[in-house]
Amino acid sequence: MKMITIHQPNYLPWSGFFHKWMMSDVFIILDTVQYHKNEWQNRNRIKTRQGAQWLTVPVTYRFPQTIQEVNIAPQPWARKQMAAVEQAYAKSPFFQDYYPSLQVLWQQPWEKVSDLNVAVIRLLGDMLGCDAPLLLASEIRTHSDDPTQRLIQLCQKVHGTAYLSGSEGRSYLQQDVFDKAGLELYFQAVHPPVYPQLHGDFIPYLTALDVLMNIGDEAKDVIWEMGGKVR
Repeated sequence: MKMITIHQPNYLPWSGFFHKWMMSDVFIILDTVQYHKNEWQNRNRIKTRQGAQWLTVPVTYRFPQTIQEVNIAPQPWARKQMAAVEQAYAKSPFFQDYYPSLQVLWQQPWEKVSDLNVAVIRLLGDMLGCDAPLLLASEIRTHSDDPTQRLIQLCQKVHGTAYLSGSEGRSYLQQDVFDKAGLELYFQAVHPPVYPQLHGDFIPYLTALDVLMNIGDEAKDVIWEMGGKVR
């Protein structure tokens, strides 16, 4: 079996995103679909003394731009995010292990939100030991505008024999269409990882950066143990 996972390029993704990567043989970043405002493509949450806090990258989006076309707005967002992360995690056990690399990344002159997101995903994936190849849909030729056929064609282009969807895929993916294409269809089945956090009561579904800052190298095992895949 050659398992393919396809996911939009979220910003500072949560642990479940990297769990999918860990379970795949090829991970494809779907940067060719329409950008959606107020979702996860330009923001995520960290934990502070005041609770969960959004880190948002400002964008100049015009409908119906795709994710790869959306520009970052010319605002001092990076400096604010570096300050917010430092304030939130400076006392975490593994702050010095991860913050310097993120700081270097944030200081680069990013123009496209997808380029920033892919760089962040690659960096966090490396920190978590994700070793399956990461490819961009924009670099793989497909010819269908149908969402399901697009997924199938991407899998076929990289010689996949199985596709791993998020759990929400059960509401719109058709098993028989994948069967006809010769692809086994699986769904991710995970629960949020529980681990020691700073700043009071545990908050789930934060950026995976929170896991790394708090438990370091153990984060890989904790994320792997979030769950698995089901038919």
